Amino acid sequence: MSKTIILFGTESGNAEMIAEDLVDELDRAHDAETIDMTDFDISKFDTDNSYIIVCSTHGDGELPSGALPFFEALEAESPDLNGIRYSIFGLGDSSYETYSHGSEIIDEMLRTLGAERIGNYGRHDASDGSLPNNDALEWVRTVFAEF
Repeated sequence: MSKTIILFGTESGNAEMIAEDLVDELDRAHDAETIDMTDFDISKFDTDNSYIIVCSTHGDGELPSGALPFFEALEAESPDLNGIRYSIFGLGDSSYETYSHGSEIIDEMLRTLGAERIGNYGRHDASDGSLPNNDALEWVRTVFAEF
């Protein structure tokens, strides 16, 4: 049975909050769950599932601490992710040169390992004053149709 797995990497909790809202949105029509990237075993990637990645940016364009174990496991083990389909939503602030770079690091690694990104790259810009949850919900409605 296929599921939608929403993986989040966060520093301050914003990506987790968004992931929970996405599960609430998707779980009505799909079997969806959130998993902290820190707790996700990369050997559990399954081509029957769809994946949504929600990742913030920390410091000077770095991964948040919640995404580091996931990234490091991918880097160390280099699993074959051919057949894995995912969408990605990044958080950041465009007043910084490294806007949304944390999610870009994850996106590049997944694509390097053979995973296929589906749909538009979603982003929330904290500098515009909008709520990230609203942007993410609007984004997932359009992207999920492509799965």
